[in-house]
Amino acid sequence: MQEFSSTVAGLTIRGVRGGEGHPVVVVHHSFGHPGPLRFYEELAAHHAAWVPDLPGFGASDRPDWARHPRDLAIILGHFLRREGLTRAALVGMGFGGWVVAELATMAPELLSHLVLVGAAGLLPEEGRIFDQILVSHSAYVSAAFNDRDVYTRLYGDPPTDDTLITWDVNREMMTRVAWKPYMYNRQMAPLLCEVNVPTLLVWGDADAIVPRVCAEQYQRLLPDARLEIVADCGHAVDMERPTELAELVARFVTS
Repeated sequence: MQEFSSTVAGLTIRGVRGGEGHPVVVVHHSFGHPGPLRFYEELAAHHAAWVPDLPGFGASDRPDWARHPRDLAIILGHFLRREGLTRAALVGMGFGGWVVAELATMAPELLSHLVLVGAAGLLPEEGRIFDQILVSHSAYVSAAFNDRDVYTRLYGDPPTDDTLITWDVNREMMTRVAWKPYMYNRQMAPLLCEVNVPTLLVWGDADAIVPRVCAEQYQRLLPDARLEIVADCGHAVDMERPTELAELVARFVTS
C-alpha cells in the first residue's frame, strides 16, 4: 500500500491505496485505524483498494465547519469524483458505515456496491449504541474487540502516547459531528428505501458497540441487502477477521 493525498474543498485528504481492478473504498471506524492492516492488503490483492482518512480524522485536514456526518459524506463524494472513483464499492466500518450510508442516500449513482460493517447511523429499536464519551479511549476501543489478544497486538498494552493522542483527536472530531444525538440520524432512515445499490451487511456476532438489531433494521430499510454474521467476532471485524471480511467483500463485489 502507498500513501496518497488529495485536495477536496480546500482540505487535504490523506490515506493509502494499492492494488488494481474494481475500486473499493474503505471508510474507517470513529477511532480510526492503527496503520496498514491485513484487511487492506488482502483487499488490494483483488481490487484497487483506497483507504482515506475521513476529514478531521487521522492525517486528513479538519473541516472546522462540519457539524454532521452528512457533511463528511459530502466531502467523501467530492473525493470520489476528484479521484475518478465513481461507481466504486464503498465499505464502511462502524461510524464510517454511517458516513457511507449517508452518501448512498444523497448520491447512490456513485456506488456500485455498499458494504456496511457494524454500521452506526440508526437509532436501535432495542438496546443502545455504546457511548464512547462515558469511558476512556482505551476502554472504548478494546470494547470493539472480542479477542483481547488482537487488540493488544494492534494497539499495545498499554497503548503508546501517540496512539492515545490519535484517539483523542478522532474522538474530538466524532463529538463535533455525531454526539447529539449520539451515533444516529432519524432523517436518514426514511431515505434508505431509495438506495437501489446492492448491499452487504456484516456484523460480528459479539459486537458490543452497535447492536445487531441495527443490522436487521438496515436490512429491512434497504431494498437489496443481505446480512452476514461473523462468528466469534466483535465490532472491529476488519481487524479481528481480516481474511474472512476481505473474502466476503471480494465475492460480493465480483458477483
